[in-house]
Amino acid sequence: MTFEVGDRVVAETESTDRPPRYGTVREVVHGEPSARYRIEWDDGHESVLTPSAGALRRAREAAETQG
Repeated sequence: MTFEVGDRVVAETESTDRPPRYGTVREVVHGEPSARYRIEWDDGHESVLTPSAGALRRAREAAETQG
C-alpha cells in the first residue's frame, strides 16, 4: 500500500502495552519499491518510516476494521 502527502495513517505496535500511533504523512521521502515516509505523529513527534508489510495503514481503514 502506498501513501500520499496528507494521508492519515495508523502504525500498529508490536507490544500489547502500547496503543497504535496515529499521524499524517508529511513527505514521501522515497517511492516504491521500498517506500519511506516522513510522518508527523499526533503527539507532535516526527519520524521517517519504512513500513513493513501491514505495519502502516490508512487511519480510516483501521477504524473500519475495529468496529
